[in-house]
Amino acid sequence: MEWKEQYKRWSSYSGLEAEMSEALLQLADKEEELEDCFYKHLEFGTGGMRGELGPGPNRLNRYTVRRAAEGLARFLTAKGAVAKERGVVIAYDSRYQSKEFAMEAALTLGRHRIRTWLFAELRPTPELSFAVRYLEAEAGIMITASHNPPQYNGFKIYGPDGGQLPPGPAEALVRYVDAVENELEIAVADELDLKKERLLHMIGADVDTAYLGQVKSLLVQPGLVKEWGGQLRMVFTPLHGAANLPVQRTFAESGFSALTVVAEQELPDPEFPTVVSPNPEEEEAFALAMEYGKKEQAELLLATDPDGDRMGVAVRDVNGDYICLSGNQIGALLLDYLLSEKKRQQCLPTNGTVIKTIVTSEFGRAIAESYHMTTLDTLTGFKFIAEKIKEFEQTGEHTFLFGYEESYGYLIGDFARDKDAVQACLLTAELAAYYKAKQMSLYEGLYALYEKHGYFEEGLTSVTLKGKAGLKKMAELLNAFRHSPPDILAGKRVTTIEDYQAASALNTVTGETVILDYPRSNVLKYKLEDDSWFCVRPSGTEPKIKFYFGVKGTSEDDSRQRLKTLQDEVLERVEGFDGRVDE
Repeated sequence: MEWKEQYKRWSSYSGLEAEMSEALLQLADKEEELEDCFYKHLEFGTGGMRGELGPGPNRLNRYTVRRAAEGLARFLTAKGAVAKERGVVIAYDSRYQSKEFAMEAALTLGRHRIRTWLFAELRPTPELSFAVRYLEAEAGIMITASHNPPQYNGFKIYGPDGGQLPPGPAEALVRYVDAVENELEIAVADELDLKKERLLHMIGADVDTAYLGQVKSLLVQPGLVKEWGGQLRMVFTPLHGAANLPVQRTFAESGFSALTVVAEQELPDPEFPTVVSPNPEEEEAFALAMEYGKKEQAELLLATDPDGDRMGVAVRDVNGDYICLSGNQIGALLLDYLLSEKKRQQCLPTNGTVIKTIVTSEFGRAIAESYHMTTLDTLTGFKFIAEKIKEFEQTGEHTFLFGYEESYGYLIGDFARDKDAVQACLLTAELAAYYKAKQMSLYEGLYALYEKHGYFEEGLTSVTLKGKAGLKKMAELLNAFRHSPPDILAGKRVTTIEDYQAASALNTVTGETVILDYPRSNVLKYKLEDDSWFCVRPSGTEPKIKFYFGVKGTSEDDSRQRLKTLQDEVLERVEGFDGRVDE
């Protein structure tokens, strides 16, 4: 349909909820905005869907949530009676309408006689992943938009292993969702009836206890924590999100008693009023935590995003000022600590394997190699890391040691199959206690790793391209890089071009092409003769195209200069395309 026909279909629907009708009235004279609400269905991709709240098929609302849940219901029904009986676990975070959307999904599934377990209160994404495994469910739903602005929400799907669906099953599910013709006419069951028929169960404290028990079991040196945990001064902010209670409870029960929580950001609030963006990747999100840190003389600041899967860290530098570590730096520190302690305790497996994404620093690979461990790369997205863990279990060829990505996601224990900020907070606190016992700071520990392995430096630049026109520009930009690739950058020859859409890697020196064993994805990666690299990929959750950069220098100044030169030359090629560049 043309967007005006879709708009007419919605505005004339007699059963439209009053809130949607009022929203449509407010948009009546804003044609450009109306078109964006109605020109397509909100894309349900391989990881689910995410979008702005509002009326229309291209916004997140109860009708588009029902459409997604209806597609999942048909997908599970096709798998048979056992899948329906195993059912679906549903969790939600602190965003606008998250609780309501979670119930809408449960009622839609219930109409198909699919058993559903629903958390009674907000819980972090990794606990949802754990609960799918713990309850032996067939699928999971997480209502969240992660660290997006307040006007967003989302609907993420998980498989029976607790990971987001891999490409094959995900594509099958997408076909079922796309086949749902009229989101306005989807019928739902009655909540009370479902509870009476034991098709809808509210999850109690038993899952919390089981999950947090597993998290606490990850402590590498419980004796160290017992001795130093009470002396390590820390500040934590959940940024108004779902990780508040799990992190506080885990710390208290593990022996980290000197924890101060940022009061202004402790309670759930969908508006996230104290930050520009509830994203622990951004230094601004630590502003209040830094104020608290100075007052409490804290050595470690921790922040988690609204759904509790990402963790950011700030530490004191040599001048005593707080600085934020990058996701790559945090990952390197955690990885080295895990491997060094496993080696000391003589429990490092000979087939131990670290999993990272193709846009994550090579720092981790260098650390793993120093312990004679293997590193495997996956496409961007933690579902691919979860898929590898499942493969390891099936083949026994590798033993999972640690999984991480540059965007502040880490997994230590595989009882969850998505990045887990609760786990990461606990291990980072133990890491800080470890360095404290050595009379070192985390900052000093990081630079000791640089001295040992080389000065790795990474960068990320995003170009924002919104709306229908933005999608077209994004395609043109990727097309330009794909068909007119650079030969020389920063004075170095481009030696390898990896095209993940074509599943091929071209060696520009020999002319040889090899097949890449990855799912096809619209991503390009260029490797230079000095081991520098950059990668181009569209965001899967935001209207952005992202440019990732990585270099290795002989010193901090050398690596920063190499990075700046590479970034500048790549971004020169982007000029001429409309869009905002976010450094």
